[in-house]
Amino acid sequence: MTVSVFAPCPGRVLPLSETPDPVFATEMMGPGVTIDPDPDSGEVTVVSPIAGKVMVVHPHAFVVMGAGGVAVLVHLGIDTVRLKGAGFELLTEKGATVSAGDPMVRWDPAAIAEQGMSTMVPVVAMERQKGSVPRPAAGAVAVVGEVLFTVTP
Repeated sequence: MTVSVFAPCPGRVLPLSETPDPVFATEMMGPGVTIDPDPDSGEVTVVSPIAGKVMVVHPHAFVVMGAGGVAVLVHLGIDTVRLKGAGFELLTEKGATVSAGDPMVRWDPAAIAEQGMSTMVPVVAMERQKGSVPRPAAGAVAVVGEVLFTVTP
């Protein structure tokens, strides 16, 4: 059995190593990819990448635990915790059961970029072996609801 991890937002798909944060870039949280959203896209509703239970939810990040103990972290921007929730609208709550594609957070990447922060969105399969998520193809584009990668529980 494998768990498909779907794109939670649109943008260019890049290797996690290109994330401007060493915790993500070195896969300390786990393997995955990063999505570089179009800063001119306006307000974006970020959706759950898998079905499961919301284990952690902050305005700038959330974790969903899915089938077979697969947990996926979605982090909106880098260092955005410093905003203390400003610029983000939570659309879910801790403990909620969600389906892949359910709305989780609304944000405007351009507003975050204006504050000098990276808007890259790491999508991480937590506590998985480093290198276990293949690098995305050059020029890959995330379309909400399309598979980014798969994880074996």
